[in-house]
Amino acid sequence: MNQPIATASTRLFGLDPELEAALPAFPRADLSDPVAAREGLARLAAAAPAPDTTGLEIEERTVAADAQVPVRVRIYRPHGARGAILWLRGGGFVMGDLDTEHPWAVRIAQGSGAVVISVGYRRAPEHPYPAALDDTCAALAWAAGHAAELGIDPARIAIGGHGAGATLAAAAALRARDRQGPRIRFQLLNQPALDDRQQTWSARHFTATPFMTREKAAASWRHYLGPRTDADPVPPYAAPARATDLRDLPAAHIATAQFDPNRDEAIEYAVRLLRAGVPVDLHQWAGTFHGSQAAVSAAVSWRQIDELGAVLRRALA
Repeated sequence: MNQPIATASTRLFGLDPELEAALPAFPRADLSDPVAAREGLARLAAAAPAPDTTGLEIEERTVAADAQVPVRVRIYRPHGARGAILWLRGGGFVMGDLDTEHPWAVRIAQGSGAVVISVGYRRAPEHPYPAALDDTCAALAWAAGHAAELGIDPARIAIGGHGAGATLAAAAALRARDRQGPRIRFQLLNQPALDDRQQTWSARHFTATPFMTREKAAASWRHYLGPRTDADPVPPYAAPARATDLRDLPAAHIATAQFDPNRDEAIEYAVRLLRAGVPVDLHQWAGTFHGSQAAVSAAVSWRQIDELGAVLRRALA
C-alpha cells in the first residue's frame, strides 16, 4: 500500500502517537529570519529541565583556528573515559550554540562513556561555508594534538552530530581523509543533511513534514552556501553527497527519520559508503520525523538516544 504524501493538509500515516501528541511543542519550521529562529530555540532550551550531569567533569576551552577566529569547545568527561567524540550540534547551520546543545552532549557522554567535545562553530548566514567546517576541523586537529592532555587515546576519536552537525561531521571526515589526518575512528551521523540539490523522493514529497519542511531545508542550504552562481559549483566538503569517491572513510552509523525530507539522501549515502567498502550501520526509524528526538516524552525518542550512546560505546571500545 502506498503511503500518503505528507502535505500541510494531510495527516502522516504511521507517525508515532506519542510524537504526534508532542507536535504542538515544536517550533514552526521556518528559517526566514535566522535571529528570530535562534531566539526561539534558546527560549525552548532555557525552559527545558536541566540535565543531570552526575559523573561528568565539564570544562570550556578556546581553540585557535587561526589568529582571528577562536572556537569555543565544551568538554564533557566521564570518569575513566579513553575514547572521545567531536560533537556538532544541529540547527540548520543557523541556530544553536553550546548552551542549547548541552542536554544532548550530556546524554551522549553518559550513554557512551566517551569524552564529548561539543564544538561552538560559527553560524550562517553571517559566516557561510566554509566557516563552520573550518571550525570543526580546527577543533578536530586540536583534540588529536592534545589527546594526552585530554586523557584520551588519539586512535579512538570519533566525530558526529545531529542534522547540520552530522553534515559537518561527514564533511570533516572527507577533508581529513584527503589531507591525511587527523585520523577519525568513526562517524556518528544522526539525520544528516547531505545534498543541497533536494532531488530525492523524500525531498520532493515531504514538503510539509513536522519541524523540517522542504522550504526549511532549502533555506538552510541557502544560508550556509551563501551567494553562488552556476560557475561556482557546490563542493563536496559543503554537501558530502556530491563527493564522487567515498573510499577509505571511517566506519559510520547513519540514522534516519521516516518523515524527513533529508531521509533518502542519507540512505543513499549509506549505500554508497557500503559500495565503497566502508562499514556502515543504517537505522531507519519508523514513525519519527526530523528532530523528533527532542520529544523526550516519547519512548521512541529514548530508544534513539540510547542507541546513539550504545553505538558510540562499541565503536570506541
